[in-house]
Amino acid sequence: MTLKTFSRMAIVITAAFFSFIVWIIYLANTGSHSIFFDLIKPMPYGDKVCHMLLFGLLTFVTNLALQSRHFQLGRLPLYYGTVLVSIFVLSEEISQGFIPSRTLDIIDLVADAVGITLFSYLSGLTQHYIDNGRDNSSLS
Repeated sequence: MTLKTFSRMAIVITAAFFSFIVWIIYLANTGSHSIFFDLIKPMPYGDKVCHMLLFGLLTFVTNLALQSRHFQLGRLPLYYGTVLVSIFVLSEEISQGFIPSRTLDIIDLVADAVGITLFSYLSGLTQHYIDNGRDNSSLS
């Protein structure tokens, strides 16, 4: 698979996954019923695990779609995808304080931050692996 094909596929996956998350948020905001809510309700900490995974995975695919473009904050690389997802998550969590059917929960925000941080690291490792594969194939 070429890098261009991989990048296009990552963009499509990111858009689809973002749309899925927006749909889930819409359902929660309107107090609608969903099988996804029924699935996580009986799980201990299911809501928190889902926050971590949903926003972590969104961070991962967004960073890959943006080819892990980043800027430096001191010695720390800060990925543009991570920043975009963090702004979206922070806005969404704060908006819950103004929606009657939702609850503003700091623990949800912590779960989001854990997922975003973990999957940012994983996306950096994945991009490093992709870059090394590309460098090695150009030597052949």
